[in-house]
Amino acid sequence: MQLHSQIIGEGTPFVILHGFLGSGDNWKTLGNDFSEKEYQVHLVDQRNHGRSFHSDEFTYKSMSEDLKHYCEEHQLKEIILLGHSMGGKTAMEFATTYPEKVSKLIVADIGPKSYPEHHQDILKALSSLNFDEITSRGEADEVLSKYIPHFGTRQFLLKNLYWIEKGKLALRINLPVLIKEYNIVGNALANDATFEKETLFVKGEKSGYILPMDEILIHKHFPKAKIETISKAGHWLHADNPSQFYDKIMEFLK
Repeated sequence: MQLHSQIIGEGTPFVILHGFLGSGDNWKTLGNDFSEKEYQVHLVDQRNHGRSFHSDEFTYKSMSEDLKHYCEEHQLKEIILLGHSMGGKTAMEFATTYPEKVSKLIVADIGPKSYPEHHQDILKALSSLNFDEITSRGEADEVLSKYIPHFGTRQFLLKNLYWIEKGKLALRINLPVLIKEYNIVGNALANDATFEKETLFVKGEKSGYILPMDEILIHKHFPKAKIETISKAGHWLHADNPSQFYDKIMEFLK
């Protein structure tokens, strides 16, 4: 089964992996910007997300294998790989498993450590959407607002809605499996996993996902890692401060 992607531009292959409950679409603006610098940007939807296939299996190993098949299908021998949050975990798994396939690795606001579960309210909110009753995005937003006060988070989640037929909305994500297998999202990278090539970790100044004490573990797995901070940004650093995010990435890729 093949992952869905949007491919923008021509040049060096540059694959971007979105976070939990996201899709490649979230990266379209930056994808266009990168493509103007002679990169062929691949905005990939990971399994159970976006327009990619649904599967009962949901692990970082399986998502890493999906990316391997994707690279083979598109004849990508070596890629620049960027992953955000859950996508960063997949990217770390892929780079440490298939180091020969990755020239440079970029991990956005996630570390190799284990993270506690913390999306329960969001999953509960999405589960409460009854599409027999909801007939517009506005109505869906109203339901979500009972659980999620933050407007930006709701707008991000509402991107998962689509018209399955005239007058009938549905979710693109495979919500039952994501709820069932949710505990894997925070899993740590295997203790002996290493990637010896150039790596950039970018963290949001206002985010708590990468702490100073995590840097020892990052350098254990990624000896050549550089760690940069994006100012005025939280976990969604690429959306909060896209111009600085773009500059840091381009500087690293030079």
